[in-house]
Amino acid sequence: MRFRNPKVRLGSVTVETLNLNSSSSSPSFTMKLTAQVTVKNTNFGNFKFGNSTATISYGGTEIGEGAIVKAHARFRSTKKVNVTVAASSSKLSTNYSHLRSDIEAGILQLSSHAKLTGKIHMFFILKKKKIAEMNCTMELNTKTKAIQNLACK
Repeated sequence: MRFRNPKVRLGSVTVETLNLNSSSSSPSFTMKLTAQVTVKNTNFGNFKFGNSTATISYGGTEIGEGAIVKAHARFRSTKKVNVTVAASSSKLSTNYSHLRSDIEAGILQLSSHAKLTGKIHMFFILKKKKIAEMNCTMELNTKTKAIQNLACK
């Protein structure tokens, strides 16, 4: 029998709140995102995973994280988990020069990452450790306050 790694993806992302400050001295933003994380299990056994975190990054720097609670994806099905992420530019270094131009352009390039570690339980006897990992990129349109061009690997 061959065990496969489950696939983790962002199903949809909505912007709950978005506050922008495009002042010339210190541009900043704060936002609250709600994401639907999907765990697709293609195995003939349940995939039980523990607590994990989903992180949001801007310019290679982590700006926010949300908790993914432990759950299980039934065999050959997809589990949907909602995650709320609060993100802020306060975690960026003060000399990050692209922030002002990105806010003025109206597009913020974001990326997200999550890693789920768990076991596949097959026939209540066999157990195999597996890791499901997600890397996604997306663009936040600051004018419409919407996520566009969401792509996951």
